[in-house]
Amino acid sequence: MTLSHAPFTEALDEEAARLHESAAWQELIASCPTTAAPGLHPGPTPVPGPDPVTPDRGTDAPREEWRALLSVPVAELVARAARALPAPDPAAASPLPGRIGAVLPDRLYGWRRAGSAEVLPSVHLAYARRVLVDWGWQNRPYRMRNLRGARCLCGALLTAHRLGQGSLDTANRSAAWLMTELHARGWRDLIGPWNRAPGRTADEALELLDAATARARHAGE
Repeated sequence: MTLSHAPFTEALDEEAARLHESAAWQELIASCPTTAAPGLHPGPTPVPGPDPVTPDRGTDAPREEWRALLSVPVAELVARAARALPAPDPAAASPLPGRIGAVLPDRLYGWRRAGSAEVLPSVHLAYARRVLVDWGWQNRPYRMRNLRGARCLCGALLTAHRLGQGSLDTANRSAAWLMTELHARGWRDLIGPWNRAPGRTADEALELLDAATARARHAGE
C-alpha cells in the first residue's frame, strides 16, 4: 500500500492501519527472528558463530556449516546482515532548519526531496525523532504543527518525508512500525488517539519512536 499523494496526518494514520492489518505486513512481523516484549526495545539477535572444530569432525566442519546456511530463509539472512550494520545516525543527515523554519509550511522545503535517496523506515523514524527533539512535540493529533512549530507523531513522520528523508511509502511503513509497537503494548486504536491520550508526555512519544525504530531495524527495515 502506497500513499500516492501528499496526505494529511490523519490519512497517514488510517493508511498505516490498513497496511498493518494486511496479510503481507503480518507475514513480515511473523518472519522476524524474535518478537519484542511489549514496551521493550527488541535487542539484536546473536548470530551463531562457527562451531569449534573437533578431532572427530576434522575438516568437514566448515562444509557442514556452509550446508546449514542453505536451510536459513533469505529474509533471515538479510535481517542478520541488517542487524550487523551500525544504527542510523540522523545527525549525519541534512540539518533541520532553525526555529523559524519549524513554523513555515513544509512545502517550502520541497527542494530537499530533489535527488534524495530512499531511506529505510528505521532511518526515517530516527529522523522523525530528531524533528520532535529539535522542534518539539505536541499532543494534539493530526496537525502538522502548532504555533510554536511542534509536531504530533504523524506530523513528525510527514515532516521527515517533506524534508527529504524517505518517500511517502517510507512514511507509511514507518507509521505501520509505530502501530506494530503500539499493538505489542496492547493499544488497538490509531496513533493519533495514543498521541492525545490524557497525561501523554513528550518523553513517552520519543520512547515509542525509539522502540519502533528498533523493531524496524530488527526486521531489516
